[in-house]
Amino acid sequence: MTREVSIPNGAEFFEIRFESIGGLGAHVAGKIVASAAVLRMGMNGSHFSSYGSEKKGSVVRSFIRLAPADKAIRTSAPIEEPNVIVVFHSGLLAHPATLSGLKADGVLIYAGQEGDVPEGLSRVPRTATVIRVDAQKIAIAEKSRENAVLIGTLAEAIPLLDRRAVRDALDATFAGKNEAVVTANGRAFDRGADEVEMIENIGQCDGAVPAMSSSPVWGYRTAPIGGVLPTPGNTAHNDLHTSRTGWMPVLDRDKCIDCGMCDMVCPDLCLVWSTHTGEDGKPRVRLDGIDYQYCKGCMRCVETCSTAAMTREAELPGKADELRIPLFPDLRSAAGEKHA
Repeated sequence: MTREVSIPNGAEFFEIRFESIGGLGAHVAGKIVASAAVLRMGMNGSHFSSYGSEKKGSVVRSFIRLAPADKAIRTSAPIEEPNVIVVFHSGLLAHPATLSGLKADGVLIYAGQEGDVPEGLSRVPRTATVIRVDAQKIAIAEKSRENAVLIGTLAEAIPLLDRRAVRDALDATFAGKNEAVVTANGRAFDRGADEVEMIENIGQCDGAVPAMSSSPVWGYRTAPIGGVLPTPGNTAHNDLHTSRTGWMPVLDRDKCIDCGMCDMVCPDLCLVWSTHTGEDGKPRVRLDGIDYQYCKGCMRCVETCSTAAMTREAELPGKADELRIPLFPDLRSAAGEKHA
């Protein structure tokens, strides 16, 4: 059945952008929402995603354009000024690009635990709607995935979408695989639609968020001559905390025997060691903790630890900042000071 489609403010399309990282299912979620709109709601629609290396933790953006049935969609350009942004990991809100282009009357949905109000939300328009849902908690409880929760929230929050149609599209996606998965996803979807929090008076931006161009900063006309590196050594500011999907390794110093096995398997060298003099007067090396700015949550240290000094724990808001031991305590940069 064709659904009456009303595009806000006389715009050509209704546009949705998913901001995510590899492993959270943004691409599949985009396909489900777009297919529901086209096959079950009688709209015209298109969906595509943008990502670099296909690995857990890398940035993923998924784009959905919707239009009335009699309106052709002739573009596949990235969505730079969306009506809706869905953020699959609250850590992404620290980066200005995540909220780029959000309309003044737009909707922001983000996955966050109760009380999680990232500083980046100050860039949201004052007149925008901000919705938080604890997608990880619901997904774990229902043995599902965060993407099922978030598309439930989206379907309930946006009048243009038919909640039943999106739920049916979700069921159909997994119907031929495992009935238990279909049931679990359905429960997660419904809870995502029903268990949301409206965040009031958080945006500080007047009008829409300025859009960031998708054009590359460097091209064949503007690249530095001779392979010059304008910012040498910039990997010291690398931030991998958005690679963690709700879990973090935690050190129990009392159980640690400083064997160094965790350091041997850590792919990002995020463990912090110091040298001191022992009771026998000889130099000793001690594991002080973890710099969570560089930890992507692979849990190899936990798997390797022979004394259970490293444990896998849920990452609550502010926990990483509280427990973080900086690798570079004297590093003076915006990124370094933020996570110190």
